Amino acid sequence: MERTKVKRKVNPVHGRKMWREIWRARYVYLLILPVVIYMLLFHYWPMYWLKMSFYDYKIFKGFDGSEFLGLENFRKLFEMKDFWKMIRNVLVLNLYSLLFCFPAPVILAVMLNELRGAKFKKAVQTITYLPHFISMVAFVALITTFVSPSTGTMGSIMRAFGREPIYFLGDEKYFRAICVISGIWQGTGWGAVVYLSALTSIDSNLYEAAMVDGANRWQRLLHVTRPGISTTIIIMLILKVGTMVSVDFEKVYLLQNSANLSVSEMLQTWIYKRGLIKYDYGLATAAGLFNSIIAMVLVTISNHFSNKYSETGIW
Repeated sequence: MERTKVKRKVNPVHGRKMWREIWRARYVYLLILPVVIYMLLFHYWPMYWLKMSFYDYKIFKGFDGSEFLGLENFRKLFEMKDFWKMIRNVLVLNLYSLLFCFPAPVILAVMLNELRGAKFKKAVQTITYLPHFISMVAFVALITTFVSPSTGTMGSIMRAFGREPIYFLGDEKYFRAICVISGIWQGTGWGAVVYLSALTSIDSNLYEAAMVDGANRWQRLLHVTRPGISTTIIIMLILKVGTMVSVDFEKVYLLQNSANLSVSEMLQTWIYKRGLIKYDYGLATAAGLFNSIIAMVLVTISNHFSNKYSETGIW
């Protein structure tokens, strides 16, 4: 027995109502239109080219003239002797960054929130924000000059104490420390903006009630301030975990040299060299796709545990 297919009729009244609501909020949609166009052009459209990871892609031949390899690029990637070493370098550097760079903006924001002098507070905020706006090339040049054994400040300090100056960028054991310390200096002030915004949303009546109950400054910090910004901290932590397989490419690449290559060669710098210098687009794209998948998995796992134990997440 044949089933009779019932066609659902679209209610024209409902359609007209939807378009009427869109027209009423047209200026809001116009405001978000540039963001939508930007996301489509620079984030979603490039995803089409991820299929290069399955080809021996030749730029002048296109996909039709390039040989289809399937998963061969991924096999070659995983069999490379330096692949897992590069992954380890990325994870170790980001673990240090998570331990030292992530708490720094929170601590700075709490300290600024406790300041009562408005002028001094604004001056500190301005000074700590400024490094974020320095060009990365100029920033790396500043670091290089600072740690130079001949003309740098560190060399002068070591000579003043009777020590022989060290070429820090030429010794692999100092590379991660330089990256982390410079990251703290450059990013702490700007990162504190988010937490300062969260701190302003805490009801001042809570602080007054805590003072009436006899709570000292440390107790107010633990029982009022900390819960007030815990949601923001968790969300920022989830986003930070999502970048555990990524690095600040410009800084790492510019600080890299043959002497520290064993710890400074990251997956991102290798992708740049392999894809744009050696023109092996297929293998470089496969590495980039693998990196993105791992990042998505890390964000999903961290968000799951966050929702499970704190009922706070990004979705």
